[in-house]
Amino acid sequence: MRSIVFLLFFMCVAVQAQTKMSISEAETLKTLVKSQALTTKTISSNFIQYKHLDFLSNDIITKGTLAFKTPDLVKWEYTDPYKYTVLFKNETLYINDEGKKNQVNMGSNKLFKQLNSLIINSIKGDMFDDETFKIEFFKIDNNSLVHFIPKDKKSSKYISAFHITFNTKGDVIEVKMIEPSGDFTKIVFNNKVLNKPLADAIFTH
Repeated sequence: MRSIVFLLFFMCVAVQAQTKMSISEAETLKTLVKSQALTTKTISSNFIQYKHLDFLSNDIITKGTLAFKTPDLVKWEYTDPYKYTVLFKNETLYINDEGKKNQVNMGSNKLFKQLNSLIINSIKGDMFDDETFKIEFFKIDNNSLVHFIPKDKKSSKYISAFHITFNTKGDVIEVKMIEPSGDFTKIVFNNKVLNKPLADAIFTH
């Protein structure tokens, strides 16, 4: 069940005022974010995940660490309140649920493959693919908020929209995934470190 929650993954309804960006402002943001993504080889970060379900009075909160290494190694390690690891490697999803291991071949599943691409690109901040998404750009306080709405009907059955928040440096600081039901998952990154050497052993399964 946790793996399903994670895979329908990512992502406080925003109460801050947000205004739509002009075309030139959106292009400036895209250039900044893509430039940042090109120079990012590794990412280490803590995160807090909020899972909002309408039938619960409080969000489900989990904490953990993220490790990313180019070109496509991603490891999410949940540490509180339970231990749970998800590793994306060589088109395979490896899951370790407190010692109970499982794996999914993403290469034979278009949805999983697209999800993996979304995860990697959102972590790097390089997902301005207007063939896959309808994209809308907003300013919110001192940050930038981008809405990604899937064009693919199959994807939209599971994901209504991704909302990604970037800081002034072009770093991803928050990712929110909204399901068609209105439930959402929000991940807030903190203590992020870029381009710190990461041993391959971190990504073993």
